[in-house]
Amino acid sequence: MDPVPREARTASAGPAPGSAAVEGVDAGWAEAIAGFRRHLVAELDRSPETVRAYVADLASLRAHAEREGRPELADLDLTVLRSWLAAMRAAGAAPATRARRASLARVFSAFAVRRGFLPTDVAARLVGARAIRQVPQVLTAAAARQLLDAVSGKGQAQGDSAAAHPQHFTGTRPSRDDDPALRRALGLRDALVIELLYGSGVRVSELCGLDLGDIDDERRLLRVHGKGGRERSVPFGVPAAGALGAWRTSGRPLLAVPGSGSALMLGQLGGRLDPRTVRRVLARCVEMGIVPTGLTPHGLRHSAATHMLEGGADLRSVQEFLGHANLATTQIYTHVTPERLRAAFDQAHPRA
Repeated sequence: MDPVPREARTASAGPAPGSAAVEGVDAGWAEAIAGFRRHLVAELDRSPETVRAYVADLASLRAHAEREGRPELADLDLTVLRSWLAAMRAAGAAPATRARRASLARVFSAFAVRRGFLPTDVAARLVGARAIRQVPQVLTAAAARQLLDAVSGKGQAQGDSAAAHPQHFTGTRPSRDDDPALRRALGLRDALVIELLYGSGVRVSELCGLDLGDIDDERRLLRVHGKGGRERSVPFGVPAAGALGAWRTSGRPLLAVPGSGSALMLGQLGGRLDPRTVRRVLARCVEMGIVPTGLTPHGLRHSAATHMLEGGADLRSVQEFLGHANLATTQIYTHVTPERLRAAFDQAHPRA
């Protein structure tokens, strides 16, 4: 999910032109939340997923305020906000969740002051829990190679019992009387899903959002539409090019329907591939023993970044590869492996 934008945290001196006057006017929760939703979409260009999450958080805050006997937006104050966060903590909410909601409360409060929904910025002094970033599970380079060989069918030729040929490897569970051609099409798609998640390091939402026109075959580049409306070009390798060619030639035509449009990745019924299906594909790899339990699509992205660093890529290049707006995000995201740390120590320290 997108972090709360810095530009939205600073309130202007007064309400926006045309907004309700501050004195004696309570526009109410519904109007303020509706205005905030428009602000997120039109001015900050936040993704639909982010907007839904923020609006749901505000609904949670509103419900808590009502339980506290403060049903009107004008009743919102620092005490209500602090008790909201305390209730989350008592319910077992993770520090990252509490930190995100505290940040959202500050953004919403500043917005409400600018637009005249609140007379003062009640969340300016709100402090949330410090988010603890968890490092996702990462595959070794050898394990990543085993996974890619398995989904492409190479592992089967090598006698690997965990391998699965594309015609059998699929994140869905077809019935016994399913068309073998359909199963193969789904297998080709799922092999491409794994190849692109690791080979290009794209997010699940970015993978599912790809269109046919986003592929530059000549230069082997994907045009990826990332968070915050940012667009970037991501390279892919020869194996991914082969998987793309097989899917577009022998897989996608079998699933495409008139409503498929220009979507590159399709679901079994011909619609644009759903991120939940992508997660099921990787869960199937776990069930088959190809990858360790707990590995997620995000873990494949993290593995790609880690292996690039281990291969000598500089942090700035990895930042661009991943589509991070801030280099600090990349620094947290790409941990230093013990092997890389040992190699750097042996090379540079005079007492190594």
